[in-house]
Amino acid sequence: MSAVTLGRTVKVRVPATSANLGPGFDTLGLALAEYDEVVIEALEPGQLEIEVEGVGAGEVPTDESHLVVSTIFYVLGKLGYDKPGLRLHATNTIPHGRGLGSSGAAIVAGIVGAAGLIEDQESVSDDTLLELATELEGHPDNVAPCLFGGLTIAWVTASGAPRSKKLLVDRGVSVIVLVPEETMSTSVARSLQPSQVPHADAIFNLSRAALLVAALSQSPELLFESTEDRLHQSYRAAAMPKTKALIDDLRAEGLAAVVSGAGPSVLVLCDDPADRLRAAEIAQARTDTKWSAYLTAVDIQGATVEEVPNQTVSPSA
Repeated sequence: MSAVTLGRTVKVRVPATSANLGPGFDTLGLALAEYDEVVIEALEPGQLEIEVEGVGAGEVPTDESHLVVSTIFYVLGKLGYDKPGLRLHATNTIPHGRGLGSSGAAIVAGIVGAAGLIEDQESVSDDTLLELATELEGHPDNVAPCLFGGLTIAWVTASGAPRSKKLLVDRGVSVIVLVPEETMSTSVARSLQPSQVPHADAIFNLSRAALLVAALSQSPELLFESTEDRLHQSYRAAAMPKTKALIDDLRAEGLAAVVSGAGPSVLVLCDDPADRLRAAEIAQARTDTKWSAYLTAVDIQGATVEEVPNQTVSPSA
């Protein structure tokens, strides 16, 4: 086993993500320009200091069960490194439990942070990063865009290895996410899925998912029709009635609204930036819950990691 250099410090930034995008269930994902930042310093073994600002402060654990920390320890062990002590400072903006990939972002932060702590971080390939993230998250649709940015198509090979393809999103696509006060458990959302679906619905979604790739990459005018879905949103609707009601209102106005990930947030993909304001107004008009509007953009970088030289950068910077 090797040892991490004491005092080595890295700063990691990871984007929020929205998975499924309507018809692309467990396959399509989009990186969004909302970020969590984590500064990680290697300490003497046995030491652990965790500070959290922003989303999750006072709520998430501050021991070894913290998801970023447990991921770092797991990955370093996999890479053949002894377990170091850690000082971790997290500044979070990604909402928790709202279908914006917060757990996937924490896992990715831990993985790229662990890779950044070792001297030869280039030896950890993109395929390895995705395999580790999928192993810990359970599926690649959120972690792929978080790692690599942009629009990603994720799949699993015949041998069981996760893979992804990154595509650039057309400049004509603009994004708004509408986030409610309520949360939703991914496991609960998945439990509502039937084990089988009608053949016609499967064909319907195949056509829409293929069309959505074209709409996002080159033909934004097709966003509304390409975001139709028959595989998962209707089955989960009973658990998220406010989300369904808002999506119905938005789509009645011709806006390409879908459940973001497992929900309950709503992602609206627009081919006209002005439509984002219209979507926000429709959400604000609803009185069943308060919806926060995130007028965001597509992130094209994915997760980034940089060494902090000589510890001259404040963790909260």
